[in-house]
Amino acid sequence: MTDTKQIRNIAIIAHVDHGKTTLVDGLLKQSNTFRDNQAEMSQELIMDSGDQERERGITITAKQTTVYWDDLKINIIDTPGHADFSGEVERTLNMADGVLLIVDAQEGPMPQTKFVLSKALELGLKPVVVINKIDKPSSRIAEVEDEVSDLFLELAVDESQLHYPTYYAIGREGKAWKEYPADPTADGDLNTIFEAIRDEIPAPGLDEKAPFQLLVTALQYDSFLGKYAIGRINRGIAKQGMPVTLIKTDGALVNGKIEKLFVNRGLNREEVSEAVAGDIVSVTGLATAHIGETIADRETPEALPVIEVEAPTLSMYLGPNTSPLKGKEAEFNTSRQIGDRLKQELETNVALRVVEDGIGIAPVSTYRNTQARRIRV
Repeated sequence: MTDTKQIRNIAIIAHVDHGKTTLVDGLLKQSNTFRDNQAEMSQELIMDSGDQERERGITITAKQTTVYWDDLKINIIDTPGHADFSGEVERTLNMADGVLLIVDAQEGPMPQTKFVLSKALELGLKPVVVINKIDKPSSRIAEVEDEVSDLFLELAVDESQLHYPTYYAIGREGKAWKEYPADPTADGDLNTIFEAIRDEIPAPGLDEKAPFQLLVTALQYDSFLGKYAIGRINRGIAKQGMPVTLIKTDGALVNGKIEKLFVNRGLNREEVSEAVAGDIVSVTGLATAHIGETIADRETPEALPVIEVEAPTLSMYLGPNTSPLKGKEAEFNTSRQIGDRLKQELETNVALRVVEDGIGIAPVSTYRNTQARRIRV
């Protein structure tokens, strides 16, 4: 079991295409997470595992991975950069103690940079700025530094947040520096970023002796073990087989137990017998768990605040095809099948809203600033 003082939980945040996932690739490879002969060592965008993510070259769902460097266990959360998937960012920041804010050396801060930074600062997370892609011919380092400074002045909720370290990187080459390098083409590595995580990002600082408590922040499914409830242990110690209580968002209590307990190692889950406060874990055995609910010690079931996600702002009408070609364009094309798919999405998407009215029309809203839908049922 890892000492809570040796844990660092960080989220990688930025505007789309500023190099978050590419930087995570470098951290995975340079922490010796993979063997030299593993296929991942020659891959790019390792964390973007979905078909749509690989096709479009963007991160859609937040991913968790863990690397070990020196004597640290570093839990990394790679977040989406596109505004369509802001709900993913909002819920996963609750698991972090600090953020690496990646900013393109040419484009500078963009709209999503402002959004994700504002959420991080509201949560009191420690920011570390990384100006990436400094090898671009049209990079403008000094101007971008000033723009980042202005952004912090606008968004900071505490004076201490104005004192942030700045690093410089070429993520796709796996190089970073504490000062702007005289020769960016020289050999380098990402040890500077690892040192920044160690020195700048605080340890969780949570009470491992208090009764167990965990906020469910994400869900995944497995045909063998069923539903995985994922979150950071807020206090106490999680153990396999321990009796727990699931506290629903309406206050109802459901007794259960942790059947299996997992932590991340690279891209894989690793089964453990126990985990300490501050660590990010996946637990099985709680089939009715949903995002925003609390898993707590059965003797002292105390709920954590429910994750607040901003309401969607757009809506769309979604229903089965009514043209002469209806029923011929897809395999799942009835209103019932569409409704079932949306209900399944509700299990893992906290930004999704589905509300049925009295005349058989269900307004559906999803992902902030985009993709809200209505469905005939």
